[in-house]
Amino acid sequence: MRQGSAFVTSDVHLGAVPQAAEEAFHGWLRWAGERGSLLVINGDLFDFWFEYRSVIPRGYSRTLGILADLVDDGLPVHLVGGNHDWWGGTFLTDEIGVHFHREPVTLELTGRRCLIAHGDGLGRGDLGYRALRTVLRGRFTQWAFRWLHPDIGARVARHVSRTELRTEAEEDPPSSREMELRSWASLQLEEDDSLDAVLLGHTHRPSCMEIVPGRYYLNSGDWLQHQSFLTFPPDGPIRLSSWDESKGVIAMDEVGDSLAT
Repeated sequence: MRQGSAFVTSDVHLGAVPQAAEEAFHGWLRWAGERGSLLVINGDLFDFWFEYRSVIPRGYSRTLGILADLVDDGLPVHLVGGNHDWWGGTFLTDEIGVHFHREPVTLELTGRRCLIAHGDGLGRGDLGYRALRTVLRGRFTQWAFRWLHPDIGARVARHVSRTELRTEAEEDPPSSREMELRSWASLQLEEDDSLDAVLLGHTHRPSCMEIVPGRYYLNSGDWLQHQSFLTFPPDGPIRLSSWDESKGVIAMDEVGDSLAT
């Protein structure tokens, strides 16, 4: 069993980020792989991912190769499906070797029991998206989409995504959706006292909040603007940090004392 910290990141949106951000992410993956005991990518690793029976979306080979190397080196890698890449499947699990989760999952990160979910469709409100999500994830929709030529499917996905237009400034007030996810996370912690933390992504806003003493809502942010991630060391506080390719890790916040047993 590997020793070291557990790392969590989210919302990389490969295929929609500039090449420099993608290369920085690759550098961070290698850095985390050298130091990690566990890696979690909490949704939207890809801006679009759909597994056809015999076609793999172009543009992700370098990232997939690095992930496969990390798995081969003994690092457990968990991918949580987000609203852009929920349609992952056996290519990721059987050929790359990652653990793929379509639903929220509870994992132990260096002694801390954490509920991990991307965040789309959780909590109250956002009824239009929730209805659309039900349709998009239905078996008939997946069957029909698979019959589209992959180039057409990718073009449709890019038109719907519009990830490149997300330029929300960090100083902007939290959106109503972000506030709703905080409330959802708070409710999970209040209802399940065995949880040490609830980890979300989706909002693209790094966040650390102590909901009840010693138990936290954590958002790992994104790679479009923040290049942020969470570190769960075997001892010492949880850290929210940003990655700079030239400077390395830049601390953003620390969260409480060690919860490791």
